Amino acid sequence: MHFVWDTDPIIFELFSLQLRWYGLLFVSGFMGGFYIMQWMYRREGKDVQQLDRLLYFMFAGAVIGARLGHVLFYEPEYYLANPVEILYIWKGGLASHGGSLGMLLAVYLFKRSSQDSFLYIADRLSITIALGATMIRLGNFFNSEILGTKTQSAFGIIFARIDNVPRHPAQLYEAAAYLFTLLILLFLYKKKAGKLGNGFMLGTLLVSVFSFRFLIEFIKQEQADYVLNIPLNVGHLLSIPFIILGAVLLYLSRRNTGNP
Repeated sequence: MHFVWDTDPIIFELFSLQLRWYGLLFVSGFMGGFYIMQWMYRREGKDVQQLDRLLYFMFAGAVIGARLGHVLFYEPEYYLANPVEILYIWKGGLASHGGSLGMLLAVYLFKRSSQDSFLYIADRLSITIALGATMIRLGNFFNSEILGTKTQSAFGIIFARIDNVPRHPAQLYEAAAYLFTLLILLFLYKKKAGKLGNGFMLGTLLVSVFSFRFLIEFIKQEQADYVLNIPLNVGHLLSIPFIILGAVLLYLSRRNTGNP
């Protein structure tokens, strides 16, 4: 007997306005991350007021990057034929790889008006990004999207709004992996702050998140509207550069601090 998931993704609707679980969790992730950044900046005696601007940069970078990432990586043919629909974010279609690139660009643009280095800011944002990624995958679960492959294992869940077939809850697997990453980063920050080279926490985030993502892709349905005809899917291929970048950051940060 498999668990049946049939929760309405809409919390309530008033006239034409809807409050959806995904939107609530998405915003909660950003606001939770904002308060974590405030806590870290106060802890380090930094100017908390500059975080208001950083929040706007990060939100814009995440949304625009995630949308463009989905358009370019997963459904380019459809959106080339329907370019106006690129703006229809409310219809769904956000890619985490694009969102990651968008947020890195946002940090770079914000850094130009900050006295702190890119890696200093990005290291601390790594904690908030892990939280946001966790909340977004929970939102995907409420939307019954980003489904796993069919399974008869005890972990299988029937997404009744999609079909009557038990599937791997890939969204929950990813949410759990990102929550684990969040706890690791919080531990590193609280116990090792000041002892780690710049880039170590960002490197940890990239290696952890995208390694988990790479593994979970094997039990996820293909999301791209084209076929690669190779054992790996688009999610696999997009994750590899981030894992490599994370590994390089870890190496450079440890070398700079003289660690073995």
